[in-house]
Amino acid sequence: MTPAEIIEPELSQTAQSLREQDKPFAFATIVRTVGSTAAKPGAKALLAADGTILEGWLGGGCARGAVKRGTTLALSTGEPQLISVAPEEFLAAIGVEPGTEQDGVTYARNGCPSKGTVDIFIEPCLPMPELIILGQSPVAKALLQLAPQFQWSITASDDGTELAQTNRRRFVVIATQGQGDLSALRAALSVKAVHACFVGSTRKFAALSEKLVGEGADPTGVAQIKAPAGLDIHAVTPEEIALSILAELVRFRRAPVAESPGA
Repeated sequence: MTPAEIIEPELSQTAQSLREQDKPFAFATIVRTVGSTAAKPGAKALLAADGTILEGWLGGGCARGAVKRGTTLALSTGEPQLISVAPEEFLAAIGVEPGTEQDGVTYARNGCPSKGTVDIFIEPCLPMPELIILGQSPVAKALLQLAPQFQWSITASDDGTELAQTNRRRFVVIATQGQGDLSALRAALSVKAVHACFVGSTRKFAALSEKLVGEGADPTGVAQIKAPAGLDIHAVTPEEIALSILAELVRFRRAPVAESPGA
């Protein structure tokens, strides 16, 4: 829970409702003002994915467009944004154009008569990513034990035939290891996943890929499944293999959303 949620009960309640619906949102906080401004430092708001203010207040309409653009960018990249809405004369004095990003600050023009400057910090809140583990192998069971410690929403299935729709970012591990490999791979291909990987050798996956493509599967989608799964840490035991897979998943999870495959 963020400080904003603790201080403002309305923000907390709305945030909880959006989390339960797996909907992305953002918090915005005014961190600095210069000159005449309607809102002052400490003012907060909770924003929908399109930048609409659901709760709270950030002043008048002078910063509304910049806040919407900043919210969209924060949610698309998964990275916080610092927006400075300033009068045109100030931007000219420091030599930047509206829309310029410099030293971590994105500048926008304040066209209101007040001519004040408002700096707004926008913090994205994305749904917890979902890790889909397909199979009942020892590696699958080891992942089920290890992954929840790293803030994953876990879905376990033998073959993935009943995967519900969701707004979460999805990651898939096919850990069937000879028990329903093709069925699980078909299910993985039907999921819009940030990353999908197969627990097995390159040679085995190549043979299965050939069968999938022969059935009419999209060759591009098949090629995007990584095999073998995990980082090369010379893992031997199921627990070590699960650790190598989880390390690889964290690397993809922490990459900027816009740069992640399947984002």
